[in-house]
Amino acid sequence: MIKVFSDKYKSLLKEYYYIGGMPEVVESYVNYKDYNRVRKIQDEILLAYEKDFSKHVPEQDLPKVIQIWNNFNTQLARENKKFIYGALKPSARASEYKNAINWLVDSGLMYKINRVTTCKIPLDGYIDYSAFKLYFLDVGLLATKNNLNIQTILEGNKIFIEYKGSLTEQYVLGEIKSNYNVPITYWSNNAGQAEVDFVIQCKNEIVPIEVKAEENLQSKSLKILAEKYKTKYNVRTSMSDYKENDWITNIPLYNISNIEKIIH
Repeated sequence: MIKVFSDKYKSLLKEYYYIGGMPEVVESYVNYKDYNRVRKIQDEILLAYEKDFSKHVPEQDLPKVIQIWNNFNTQLARENKKFIYGALKPSARASEYKNAINWLVDSGLMYKINRVTTCKIPLDGYIDYSAFKLYFLDVGLLATKNNLNIQTILEGNKIFIEYKGSLTEQYVLGEIKSNYNVPITYWSNNAGQAEVDFVIQCKNEIVPIEVKAEENLQSKSLKILAEKYKTKYNVRTSMSDYKENDWITNIPLYNISNIEKIIH
């Protein structure tokens, strides 16, 4: 029956990319159905965060926090979303920015998702702390930071095509974080030729999750991981309908919060 309503769910999902889940923003949209009012509140939230930096960030780390804050969303827009220090400044080193990144993560403004080198239990035992991605606390605020308007998102024009991968990954991460207390990582092979967006440990199983913004069902990287580590459950989430194949399950993006129910 879910297929009957899939077009409606897809429309609501894109709407959520714009609105996000910040309580004041959601309350405003429920009451007024006004996208301009929504964006005004989102801009105010971002500005309030930025003003708080000077009050709470140690003085020596403040310039670096601001650099990361102004740069991370452009890094998420790249095909390879691994955080690159050189994008902040050519001579940047991890040791310089460690405290600033930790402050943003500890304050709840960003999520740091580390790479794993091996997809085995326990995931925490195989983390490569030198490689990671930075995500935002809310998909709607990420859309705001990228200056994406509602027509861009709903109509899917060229600007949205550039950023939809980062918005979709941000959304999926938020759904997992909100519903499950599990380790969340990502995987790439040492050659850098294959990468899977998220790998979680769920019900004592390693579950790789490949995120597709539309209905593209090619999953070369996920296939490489599945064959290498013989994973029992392999998930692709996309705009396509629910489908089980011999080695992979496609879960619609709008239903990814039910991943644990599907893993049986």
